Amino acid sequence: MTATNPTPAPISSTVRQQLLVLYLGTSALDSDVIGWALYDGTGRTCPTTGDSDEPPYATGVAALCDGWRLIQASQLIPPYPGHEYDVSFLKHEFFFEKFVDLHDV
Repeated sequence: MTATNPTPAPISSTVRQQLLVLYLGTSALDSDVIGWALYDGTGRTCPTTGDSDEPPYATGVAALCDGWRLIQASQLIPPYPGHEYDVSFLKHEFFFEKFVDLHDV
């Protein structure tokens, strides 16, 4: 018996990925957005850090309701004893993606 590799599905040359990174107040997707970044693979917009005072969505659930797909959530790592109140990085990072056809936008 000969095994063959499946042929990958063709990817349209007009489809581009958009990435949305939301930093939430807690690990729950329905908590408030406290930071964000947006990357647009269509090239139609060039958002930069600090270009808006309002987050694109109030919560992670709101992004899901608008068609964004959750592709990664931060691992929950407990703080070391005695360091529960240290300030460091935003811990609750969620990556969302959306595929956009350039002909539809």
